[in-house]
Amino acid sequence: MDATDRVSPAGADPAGPVGADPVDAGPVGADAADAGPAAADPAGAGRRGRVAGLALACHPGPALAVTALTFALALGSGLGGPRSALVTAAVLTGQLSVGWCNDAYDARRDADAGRRGKPAADGTVGARAVWTAATIALALCVPLSLACGVLAGTVHLAAVAAAWLYNLRLKATALSWLPYVAGFGALPATVALSLPGGPWPRWWTVTAGALLGFAAHLADTLPDIAADRAAGIRGLPHRLGDRGTRLLLPVPLLGATAVLAFGPPGPVDGGGAAALALAGAASLVGPALGRRWRKAALAGAVAVAAVDLALLLARGAAGA
Repeated sequence: MDATDRVSPAGADPAGPVGADPVDAGPVGADAADAGPAAADPAGAGRRGRVAGLALACHPGPALAVTALTFALALGSGLGGPRSALVTAAVLTGQLSVGWCNDAYDARRDADAGRRGKPAADGTVGARAVWTAATIALALCVPLSLACGVLAGTVHLAAVAAAWLYNLRLKATALSWLPYVAGFGALPATVALSLPGGPWPRWWTVTAGALLGFAAHLADTLPDIAADRAAGIRGLPHRLGDRGTRLLLPVPLLGATAVLAFGPPGPVDGGGAAALALAGAASLVGPALGRRWRKAALAGAVAVAAVDLALLLARGAAGA
C-alpha cells in the first residue's frame, strides 16, 4: 500500500474531466505535415515529460518500498526466486494501480490547492492518461495475484480493493485507518499463502503488519493535518488533531515490534530485546522532532519498519 497518498474528501468530484488537459493532445500546433524537423525535438521532449510525469504520479517511493518489502519477505519465507518474483510482480502492479488512482482522483483538488510534485494536477500528464494507467495496472494485478494461488490472490486483491476504496471514499472518514491496516496485514499473509500447500501465516506476522499499517497512516498524515482539515478531510488523524496523533503514534510502532518479539514461542532472545530498544527510540524521537522536520515522524516509522523486517526475517516470515 501507498503510505503517502493524498486523496479527495468523500463526495469530491472525480478527476476525470481534468484529463481533458492540453498536454494530452501533444504540443500545440504539432502538425505532422508542417512541423518540420524543428518540431521533432519539442514533441520528443513532450513525450518524455509525460512519461516522467506518469512515473511520478504512481507515488514511486511508497510503491517501491512496499514492493521491496514484499520481495524480502518472499525470499525470507523460502518461496524461491521465480515464485518470489511472481508475488512481487503482483504487489507491484497493485501498488502502481493505487498510486495512479490516487493522483488521478485528486488532480482537480491538487490543482486548486497549487500542490507541487503532482503531475496530473500541473499538466505534465493528463488525468485521463493516469486513469488509464491505473486501470491497466489493476487489470494486470488480477491474474498475477491469482497465479500465486486462489486464496493468496484473493487476500491480496482484497487489500488492493481496500486501497482503492481509501482513495475514493474512506480517506475523509473515521475509517481512514482501515485500508492501511488491511493492506499491511495482507502482505505477510499473501506471502505465506503463496507457499506450496498454502500454509496459514503466523498470527504475529499479520498482527505486526497491521499495526505498522496503522502507524504508517498516522505518520504520513501528521504533517498535513492542518491543510487537510482546511480542505474538508476528516480522517482519523484529523479528528485526533496534531497533539493526539503524536501521542498515539508510538503505540502501534512499539506494539508491532513487541508482537514480533513476544509472539513466537519461547523466551525473548537478544535480537528481540535489541529490536525493542531500537524501535522504542525511533518511535519516540520521530514524533518529537516533527516540528523541526515535517517528515520526521514518517522517517521514524520507516526506521521501526526496517527493524521489524529484520526481526521478522530472523524469526521466519511465514509458515505454520
